[in-house]
Amino acid sequence: MKITILGAGNIGSTLGGKWVQAGHQVRFGVRDPQSEKTRAAVSKLPDALVESIGQAIPPSEIILFAVPSAAVEGIVRENSRALAGKIVIDATNNFGAPVINSVLTILKYSPSARVYRAFNALGWEIFAQPQFKGTLADLFYCGPDDTTMRGAIERLIYDVGLRPIWVGGLDRMLVVDALGTLWVTLSFQRGMGRRLALKLLQE
Repeated sequence: MKITILGAGNIGSTLGGKWVQAGHQVRFGVRDPQSEKTRAAVSKLPDALVESIGQAIPPSEIILFAVPSAAVEGIVRENSRALAGKIVIDATNNFGAPVINSVLTILKYSPSARVYRAFNALGWEIFAQPQFKGTLADLFYCGPDDTTMRGAIERLIYDVGLRPIWVGGLDRMLVVDALGTLWVTLSFQRGMGRRLALKLLQE
C-alpha cells in the first residue's frame, strides 16, 4: 500500500519503519524536509521518501496524522481537496482538552475523508517491540465498517506486530480515546512505565 505519514517523530518514524519492512511504499510529509531532526528520524529508512506535506499527501491512499494536535487544523484546511476520499488515520492526542482526538477537525475540512482512530493508545516503544514474552499486544481502533477499508487498517496493524480489535464506528471514538488516557495514567501517573500495553481476553 502507499502510505503517507504526516510527522516524523517517534510515533511516525517507528510506524514508518515497520511498514517499510512489510513492503509498503512509505513517504513522510513534514514542514521542512531538509531539517536535521527529520533527516535523523528517517536516516534508517532509505526506501522512504521525505517531502513537504503538500507533496506527500496526493500520491498515497492512506494518510496517517502523527503530528502535534495543534497542527492538524492548518494541515487539513490547506490540503482538504487532496485528503478527499482517502483513508485517514488519526493518531494524534491532545490530552487535557475536552476531546483529545482530531477526527471532527479532519472531517470539518474534508468531509469525504474516511477517518479512523488508531495508533493513539500506546507509546512508540510498543510499536517498536509489540511482544510481551511471546504475547502480542492488542491495538483498539474505530472507524467506518467497510470491509475493504477495515481490511487495509487491520493489515497495517498486523504489520506493526499488533492484534487489531475493532471497537465500532466513529461513534465509539471516545472509547478509543479513553484507552489512550488509561495508558498515560498507568504509565506516568501510576508509575508503571512505558513498556505497558493492553490485551483483550475472552472465552
